[in-house]
Amino acid sequence: MATTFRFVTRLNLVELLGRRAKNIPELLEGLRLVPGTSIYYHTHRFLQQHHYLCPEPPNDFAFWVTNALGLDTLGERLASVDTVSFPTIRDLRTRYLEILESYSQGHNARNGDCPEGQEFHFMSCRTFILPTPYEARNLKEFRDILQKVSINSIYFHIFEARLRLEKGENDFSNWLEDMGETQLAREISRLDPYCITLEGLRRELIQRVSRYVENP
Repeated sequence: MATTFRFVTRLNLVELLGRRAKNIPELLEGLRLVPGTSIYYHTHRFLQQHHYLCPEPPNDFAFWVTNALGLDTLGERLASVDTVSFPTIRDLRTRYLEILESYSQGHNARNGDCPEGQEFHFMSCRTFILPTPYEARNLKEFRDILQKVSINSIYFHIFEARLRLEKGENDFSNWLEDMGETQLAREISRLDPYCITLEGLRRELIQRVSRYVENP
């Protein structure tokens, strides 16, 4: 049984993949071929770079389709994909492909090239996981560390652990489950972290853990 939660943090190195798209068929082809890290990057970039904004801005695919191609309806469909409902990047990729393939079947999408200079550039990011000095052995220590650990650490344990590393659940809920705090683990698991800012997520986590610290 895991008794200590070790907080880590991460640094990202953004990479240009050398693939670009000027229309829907090329976007569709790129989505089929790029690594899963690229799908993750383009669906989480806004959240990572603008973590004080709420609600979360659209994913890169929706943003480009709307603003570069002027396809508002398609952009809305791409933006409406509920990221939290997909357990793996593979499943998330499949959903985007389904939306774009459905659009392509009813439209001559190749004629809708974006203006020169506004092509979609597929990118990815390499994540470096770094240790922190913070370890929690109980709920009180866990709550206290949540108050001072970096937002990058919270982001890693909530978002990257569940989807990018395909653990099936965020690190906090997994640890709490192992600690026997099943109800609290489920409460955190049911949170939709895409609907609030990262600092708002920190506050929400602290509030929920505090209730169990104060009322064991």
